[in-house]
Amino acid sequence: MGASIVKEVATKTNDKAGDGTTTAVVLTQAIIHEGLKRTALGANAMMVRRGIEAAARDAVDELKKMAREVKGKTDIRQVATISAESEELGKIIADTVEKVGKDGVVTVEESQSFGIDSDFVDGMEFDKGYVSAYMITNAERMEAEAKDAPILITDKKISTVKDILPLLEKLAQSGKRDLVIIADDVDGEALATFVVNKLKGVFNVLAVKAPGYGDRKKEMLADIAITVGGQVITDDLGISLEKAELSMLGRANRVVATKDSTIIVGGKGKKSDINERVAQLRKQVENTDSKFDKEKLEERIAKLSGGVAVIRVGAATETEMKYLKDKIEDAVNATKAAIAEGIVPGGGAALAKVGEKLGKKIDSKAHDEYTVGYRILLSALSAPLLQIARNAGREDAAVVLQEVVKKGPAFGFNASAESDDTSIVDMYEAGILDPVKVTRSCVENAASAAAVLLTTEAAVADIPEEKKSAPAGGAGMGEDY
Repeated sequence: MGASIVKEVATKTNDKAGDGTTTAVVLTQAIIHEGLKRTALGANAMMVRRGIEAAARDAVDELKKMAREVKGKTDIRQVATISAESEELGKIIADTVEKVGKDGVVTVEESQSFGIDSDFVDGMEFDKGYVSAYMITNAERMEAEAKDAPILITDKKISTVKDILPLLEKLAQSGKRDLVIIADDVDGEALATFVVNKLKGVFNVLAVKAPGYGDRKKEMLADIAITVGGQVITDDLGISLEKAELSMLGRANRVVATKDSTIIVGGKGKKSDINERVAQLRKQVENTDSKFDKEKLEERIAKLSGGVAVIRVGAATETEMKYLKDKIEDAVNATKAAIAEGIVPGGGAALAKVGEKLGKKIDSKAHDEYTVGYRILLSALSAPLLQIARNAGREDAAVVLQEVVKKGPAFGFNASAESDDTSIVDMYEAGILDPVKVTRSCVENAASAAAVLLTTEAAVADIPEEKKSAPAGGAGMGEDY
């Protein structure tokens, strides 16, 4: 159960910042380890918790003050290189991110050819995700993916199977076993049936909620339809779900959804139709006086015209390809996080310096339980740097920590230095940098999880049941489509 909570810390950090999972886990362990020691000696767990939470807030504020703005391609490449652990990958990622901009969409996919390359394709991203976690295809990244699947776009809510059964039968007759649905919502009997059929491997449906509200939702669905070369199924046009034809469905190379967002990659819409739609939106921008409407129209123009950058990863083995893909995805997220909120010295240096700075503000004579909790968090901030030093073979990790905190704000420990004498370096010059967004997310999530654990007296869990082999049964269609 404890491992599940720590895993949740890593997942939340990855969801918010796209990187930093290891740091988050190290911080959580350090806080819990010291916190349990203190509470076992009789410290009030609730007061300790409040101290931890207060210290976390102060640490995040200090990290934001330390942040240095990402000023150019060199900074972007350094962040990408550190996260990907490769100068070659760092350069590819930096080039790609720079081209799409800080709000651009970058996706990573597997390739059948050897090597790594990037390309730009039609597509878009919107801020709604899958309707059910049972649709997830990648449990590690909590993503649901559909490749080259027909895409149904509708402003209707789908609650019963009969609404969509005629279309499902047409798809089955054409040999298709996959469908992406972008709808107002999917629930009730329809959702239950889709989930059951996916779990059985009979028919795979990825259902995603439509973005926007009211009339804006209809307009955004029309944008999506143009991107994928489909048609919006809506009563406004006199088209019901029961009468939908396969020719009305759109297509894309990939659709990737998380619980909060969806990316369409390689939409099959005509470029001329997309350009015409963009021109219409630009005219609307010129003709509106509402600042809010202008902003929303410009967002839609950016989504339609910006496209999606695709980094394709190929390798000699499946294992290597998966490893590289995960590394590049983390590096892309870290790079975009750095552009959004800035950078700080990496390798745990920023956290250690924040801990040292805040520690000097505490009354050395104070030993109340709130202060105990505050000190626990500050002490834990040194854990990532100490762990890195130990991993680099330094038995004097505590000495390394002392050297780092007494040097200037830009200095830290370079684990790859040729000798111990040259290991304390200017991290900006060495290119060892971390995005503030990643670092602060680690502190916030680690403190939150540790605080909950320290104040939990008991937990209830289901006893795992032994799996029984299913009896052989007759074949039947049932609810399978």
